[in-house]
Amino acid sequence: MRIATYNVEWFTNLFDDDGTLFYDEAWSGRRDVTRRAQIDAVSAVFQALDADAVMVIEAPDTNRHRSGETALETFAEHAGLRARKALIGFANDTQQEIALLYDPDVVSARHDPREDKTPRFDREFRIDLDVDDTRDKVMWSKPPLELAIEAEGLAFRMIGVHAKSKAPHGARTDAAVMRASIANRRKQLAQCVWLRRRVEAHLNDGDPLIVLGDFNDGPGLDEYEKLFGRSGVEVVLGGDGDIPLYDAHADFARNRLGVARPATARFYIARESRYLSALLDYIMVSPDLRQADPRWRIWHPFDDGPCYRDPDLRAALLTASDHFPVTLDIALRGLAESA
Repeated sequence: MRIATYNVEWFTNLFDDDGTLFYDEAWSGRRDVTRRAQIDAVSAVFQALDADAVMVIEAPDTNRHRSGETALETFAEHAGLRARKALIGFANDTQQEIALLYDPDVVSARHDPREDKTPRFDREFRIDLDVDDTRDKVMWSKPPLELAIEAEGLAFRMIGVHAKSKAPHGARTDAAVMRASIANRRKQLAQCVWLRRRVEAHLNDGDPLIVLGDFNDGPGLDEYEKLFGRSGVEVVLGGDGDIPLYDAHADFARNRLGVARPATARFYIARESRYLSALLDYIMVSPDLRQADPRWRIWHPFDDGPCYRDPDLRAALLTASDHFPVTLDIALRGLAESA
């Protein structure tokens, strides 16, 4: 089966409060892209993915007046997708939900938040972030989506993630940029520590596990990582002596320093008139799932050969979002038969 994670920039701006698509020439949330153009592009990308389940990051907003699930299911009908059933966990206040869009003929999914040695992800977590003997309060602005999944006869866990951005938004001076960057990285790292503890609980229980989404981080991504020893992604993957998670692209970035690394996002830096590429999106698997010969792919319009050779898909990927999808192809049926 194929599992994907895809951050669709300001997906919510494409829908009215009834979940109907704004299929018009007004501007979307993307720079110089109309709503019609973004809808067409996102539809083309989802059609090309043809995934059994997609963890949608920046999914349409859910609140008293809007339903992100209704919006996603409307989109799936518009695009003619097999993955036509949507599921959102704890709604948040950022207009960017985490949602699973899946094929109900292949996948069974339910929201199943846990609370073990750490609190549920919609609550607060206390941890000493800066070694001052004072425990700081940490919260998720976008609580991870914890799911109980069954597909191809295998029951497993899935956690969708959109971790804290480290970008120093609003900072004007070099000193303010440094303070904001360090504070944001500290919070992002704390979220990843919290997430890793949940991961360990599942791994210790023997649960097959997939953790996927936008971590806004990666090995060697910025200079502030040196202050904390390792990236948040490496924390979630696990250190020496831990039961590890594995992601092929994170492994490449960690172990092949000095060579061009994979990228899942591309941002335009207006003041420098250039693009910045980064590896931010991951699909991490537990050791048992790794034995099923999983295959990772970043649907990058320039770095992935089939995407580059298809001009329509290449253009759609560039128009749809500032992130590109990541897919995992895995034979779960073989694992279920051997369990």
